[in-house]
Amino acid sequence: MSRIGKLAIKLGDKTKVNVANQQVNFEGPKGKLSVKLPAKVKVEVKDGQVTVQREDDSREARSLHGLTRTILANAAKGVSTGFERRLDIRGVGFRAEVKGKAIHFSLGYSHPVVFNLPEGVTAEVDKASRTEDSLPTVGLTLRSADKEALGATAVNIRSLRPPEPYKGKGIKYSEERIRRKEGKTGTT
Repeated sequence: MSRIGKLAIKLGDKTKVNVANQQVNFEGPKGKLSVKLPAKVKVEVKDGQVTVQREDDSREARSLHGLTRTILANAAKGVSTGFERRLDIRGVGFRAEVKGKAIHFSLGYSHPVVFNLPEGVTAEVDKASRTEDSLPTVGLTLRSADKEALGATAVNIRSLRPPEPYKGKGIKYSEERIRRKEGKTGTT
């Protein structure tokens, strides 16, 4: 039995679950999510808990058991509390501004970069501050009930200007550590 797959998913007070035709629908204060179940997995809802069972002990069913439970747990947490991802934009003149469902970036290119947010993902820009190496840093917070969409959005935003190893300029995750290079040294 899968150690992760056999764990029950505890639901929040305001979270509702509906299982119908290999589809699990979650509804909570942060929104609605729908998860399609694989063929060899069954879901049962009892006493405010969701349990995942597999039909047989085939290799495919065993591999899907823990995965399905984790996806359902993420959906349950997403509709009740939501997920958050922080990005840091570092560099002189690097800015971000949220306008409706789009983020307008100034990233040192000759043109502004406009990034359209997917459905269900919201963004908020924090104040600029200075770091220890005197590069201005702007914080960008992404929030969503869907963990997969949030992660994909964060990756796409980071790819607009990945951090470079010499000065550390670019867009990085807040918890990410950039390995710095020394650069050229003048010897005479």
